[in-house]
Amino acid sequence: MRQTAPALALALSLLSACGSSSSTGAESADPTPDAAGPDAVADFFDQGRLPDAALPDAALPDAAPAPTCDASHPPLVMAHGLLASGDTYSAHVRRFVANGECADRFHAFDWNTLDRQRDHAGDLDAFIDAVRAQHGVEQVDLAGHSAGGGLGYTYLSDPARAAKVRRYAHIGSSPAEAPAGPEGGPAVPMLNLRSTGDLVVMGADIPGATNVALETEDHYAVATSAASFHALYDFFRDGATPATDDPTGTSGADGRVNVSGRAVVLGDNAPDEGATVQVFALDLDTGARLDDVPEATFEIGADAAFGPFEADTTQRYEFFVTSPRAGSRPVRYFHRPFVTDDALVYLRTLPTTGLPGALLGQLPFDDAHSVVVVYLARGAMLAGRDSLQLDGEEIATDAIAAADDTTIALFLYDDMKDRMNGGSTATFEAFPFLAGLDRFIEADAARTLPLSFNGVSLDVPRRPSGADGASIVVFD
Repeated sequence: MRQTAPALALALSLLSACGSSSSTGAESADPTPDAAGPDAVADFFDQGRLPDAALPDAALPDAAPAPTCDASHPPLVMAHGLLASGDTYSAHVRRFVANGECADRFHAFDWNTLDRQRDHAGDLDAFIDAVRAQHGVEQVDLAGHSAGGGLGYTYLSDPARAAKVRRYAHIGSSPAEAPAGPEGGPAVPMLNLRSTGDLVVMGADIPGATNVALETEDHYAVATSAASFHALYDFFRDGATPATDDPTGTSGADGRVNVSGRAVVLGDNAPDEGATVQVFALDLDTGARLDDVPEATFEIGADAAFGPFEADTTQRYEFFVTSPRAGSRPVRYFHRPFVTDDALVYLRTLPTTGLPGALLGQLPFDDAHSVVVVYLARGAMLAGRDSLQLDGEEIATDAIAAADDTTIALFLYDDMKDRMNGGSTATFEAFPFLAGLDRFIEADAARTLPLSFNGVSLDVPRRPSGADGASIVVFD
């Protein structure tokens, strides 16, 4: 691994959250009183006790079900892991929808995994109560990945809360001596989904649970891969086999699809309230804007939601996000064309406070060069298996993409502002899943920066980072 000893200690302290499955673990807190119904849920949110959590209908904004979709199954509430957000589950939600299910039955619970003091189980309880009230059901299904698995165990340790959950999927999270549930009470039917390729959390079978061990998935891919979906579908759908595991298997009428999601601050997932999202159509080859006038503009409110935006399935788009927070930098998101409805598109803005703010504050934003982030939405990059090319140079090396680094996001920037290329940077050594590479990318918006991951090309303009912020290239 690339960590130094002090940095490794910090990383391990953060990673202790990834798989804690004890009811007295890092996410533990005194149970909150059970909400009695929709009015109690509304009062809970109105009191402002959930700045880090979005209302369920904001998790999938305006994801109106198709007239013939299947709404017979319990809603699924999904909790992400350390430093992640609800888009962890985007591919799986699209797979469920491709199998005929209603998009509005799936709800991502966003939470601040870096806050060790907050009553996250209480927040999750209010969120689940709101989902129950929205759909008029007594029980939901629950899934938790990594640190979300620790949260799942904490949540289900309370009898009243456990009664609200029909089935629970524990994904890429630490093993325990028994399935989740209240001490001395009945366990909640549980899937323990792990992978021998996960080098972050060393899982094991849990007595009394349905245990499924994948073979090659890394710590993130265990929650996103097709094999993961098959295991979850089998568990939540009573042994049924899905007709498809292709998240791009459905498309909108006349080549148009609806895209929506949330704009949140990286790390704490707080809504970037007051931010503006502009959507620009791009040249398919160069990533340059076709017009300076945006095709859509959204102002971000307290629910963090943007959209829906009707996208052309043959068109690339840039999501340009500016934040009113002091010291914030713009971010530009570049995706492949959207070929199916997606209500879990996340636009993470850069934090300016706390540990993440201090970390990213070290990035040298300067109009002489570009700052580019490569984000891998399906799993980690592995040297020798994957290829990431920057302007023809192979950069998926052992120094950046060793298996035990589990690199999900790679920051490319001129580390010392010396216009020279170097190796991996020290900035991200203390953080899991993140890596940095010292590369001088000369700013010139008229020129294209060629990027390719496993043969998929997403070229972007060389924007000056001082004025235009960071360009984030999403390989999904």
